[in-house]
Amino acid sequence: MSKVFSTADVNAHQSRGDLWVVVHNKVYDITEFVVEHPGGEEVLFDEAGKDATESFEDIGHSDEAREMLEKYLVGELDAASRVDNHKFDPIRAGELPEEKPSGSALRVIIPALAVAGVLVYKFILSKN
Repeated sequence: MSKVFSTADVNAHQSRGDLWVVVHNKVYDITEFVVEHPGGEEVLFDEAGKDATESFEDIGHSDEAREMLEKYLVGELDAASRVDNHKFDPIRAGELPEEKPSGSALRVIIPALAVAGVLVYKFILSKN
């Protein structure tokens, strides 16, 4: 069974030599990873001792980064400290965000008017 920590427990670990973060309600001791982090150590210190789920997801970490994170797992948050309503769009490194169809007729009308304008100029106005 894994160890269970409170938010206060995690918050006590936010120094250069003792750095913990929470991602998806799991607690990670990333002290040893700070110098290896490709995004620099500052971004990790900004999230030290707190829930870094939104920051972790917003940057779009790769599957490899997610697997790497598992070796730093030390436990999970207790039921009272859990947060299940994070606001982020999950995206993996290398993926582009999905475009939502807008349904706007202007996306068709404006290019059509531009083409019509060019044709009118070329065939009618340029003969004068």
